[in-house]
Amino acid sequence: MEALEALYGKPGAASLTKVTDRVIPEYAQLIEASPFVALATIGPEGIDCSPRGDRPGFVRIHDDRTLMMPDRRGNNRTDSLRNIIRDDRVAFLFLIPGSGTTLRVNGRAKLSVEPALCASFAVDEAAPRSVIVLAVDEIYFQCARAIVRSDLWNAENHVDPQSLPTAGQILQATSRAEIDGEAYDRDWPERARQTMW
Repeated sequence: MEALEALYGKPGAASLTKVTDRVIPEYAQLIEASPFVALATIGPEGIDCSPRGDRPGFVRIHDDRTLMMPDRRGNNRTDSLRNIIRDDRVAFLFLIPGSGTTLRVNGRAKLSVEPALCASFAVDEAAPRSVIVLAVDEIYFQCARAIVRSDLWNAENHVDPQSLPTAGQILQATSRAEIDGEAYDRDWPERARQTMW
């Protein structure tokens, strides 16, 4: 730790002042504008970070110390959910398209399957099976350096999806051709349409 502190020095005053233990109005605006969160959890098998996306504001501010995020349909691996049950420490990283500012939230989470709560998050009459309820320990914005360096929102730098392997190609490779990659890719758009919410 001494070597690390000697290498990097002390953090600037602004990087400490921005940290709060509750959702202030300015942080609420960032949460409400975000359609994407990276959810980090930890459990006995190690750490997990999974993408969560929905319509902007899909993470609900219940009060200034509590956030709620619906667990939408996915691959049913439930890695994050299993971790939350066994170790309640979680982190959210909010991204806002077009903005260099990201928002970090660290806290303790639990899962709720309370029917009325799940129903309150329904989209197209499809309710999530559970809701992640996060008690905020600390919340703060991250400066824009990473977004600026990556030029993340610059459409001219976007990668052509055709230049990357498809999900089907990856599955065919990892399954040693037990999964038909072409069929997987062909069927995916309709499967996703029917199971989005």
